[in-house]
Amino acid sequence: MAIRKSKKKLTQKTMMKQILKRCSSLDNGSYNDYDDGLPLDVPKGHFVVYVGENRSRYIVPISLLTHPHFQSLLHQAEEEFGFDHDMGLTIPCQELVFRTLTSSILKSSSF
Repeated sequence: MAIRKSKKKLTQKTMMKQILKRCSSLDNGSYNDYDDGLPLDVPKGHFVVYVGENRSRYIVPISLLTHPHFQSLLHQAEEEFGFDHDMGLTIPCQELVFRTLTSSILKSSSF
């Protein structure tokens, strides 16, 4: 009888740590076009997500990671795509919904 490894779901904390780890190379400021998978146009404190059928690219602030609605999108992304791929974080959401949600979150959390 073979023992199968069960694929454990990542906890919210672990999931956020993985995303932040991918973004951490932004802190050193000495990266080229795609060092550690992060292009130059991604400013410190931001990360890239791909959204919609066409996988449109968006650069969003890390602060979104703590918002419950954005976390819901992350859970959907985990269920559909997982987090272990090179392209970047893919969000299974229509672009209009994503833009509306992120705009609303950023407006409500502006300092």
